[in-house]
Amino acid sequence: MWNRKTQGMATKALVGEKVGMTQVWDDDNRIVPVTMVKVSPCRVVQIKTPETDGYSAVQVTYGTKDARKLTKPKAGHFAKGGVAPGVRLVELRLDDVSAYSVGMEITASVMNAGELVDVTGVSKGKGFAGVMKRHGFAGQRASHGAHKVHRKPGAVGACATPARVFKGQRMAGRMGGRKVTTQNLEVVAADADQDVILVKGSVPGPKGGVVLLRNASKGPEVEAPDFSTPEPEPEPEAPAEEVVEEVAEAAPVEEAPVEEAAAEEAPAEEPAAEEAPAEEAAAEDAPAEDESEGDA
Repeated sequence: MWNRKTQGMATKALVGEKVGMTQVWDDDNRIVPVTMVKVSPCRVVQIKTPETDGYSAVQVTYGTKDARKLTKPKAGHFAKGGVAPGVRLVELRLDDVSAYSVGMEITASVMNAGELVDVTGVSKGKGFAGVMKRHGFAGQRASHGAHKVHRKPGAVGACATPARVFKGQRMAGRMGGRKVTTQNLEVVAADADQDVILVKGSVPGPKGGVVLLRNASKGPEVEAPDFSTPEPEPEPEAPAEEVVEEVAEAAPVEEAPVEEAAAEEAPAEEPAAEEAPAEEAAAEDAPAEDESEGDA
């Protein structure tokens, strides 16, 4: 029988609220039924380790709640971690909690498209149900002497030996409202900007119900999330020789516009040269006037 304790704890986990079901289209234009889970940023309130608590887990909260409406123990618990109060406290059991710290936020970006997850939630309550609905019994005959026993379970025990009903006998009773885990559901998309994760298939619980998402225990191994901020890579410095060549090449380029401007201003003096023929014409007219005076 499968047991998470024997299979190992999760590598990464999230808590969210079920919004409802919809459908999307994949790359091959095929319809994929998905469940939308709203994953608000989870704030880490407490970190539990095997040395102090006997097991490893991360206690988180999400949403906001007025601190005046909290009990004093809960208000003191949030104040100790320096975290704003949330709507509820949820514990996420993890293998390794070394990457987490009190006060940090866990968003939907932890999950990636294509990963397999196990989703846990409280199933919808059905109330008191009979054996046909609760356990899938076939019921009794519809005719031939069956009188108002069509949906009854029939015999539930033996005769004088053992003269009792064995424990675990399937009977009518309360149905639903139990903690259920659906395994190996595929993550179709994870949008950290809209705080939404799309999971292929159905998820236990009603709309608005709280669900836990963990990487699939029966699926492939998944690396723990890395919350460290990558350092920016320094820009490589150019060699000194290249810098000198760039400066040398840049110098003529700066002088060129000055020479061109001077060359463009030079033709502005040409109109003076054009006035020279007018002075020559006046000089040629002068002798003609002298000759006319001599004849007189």
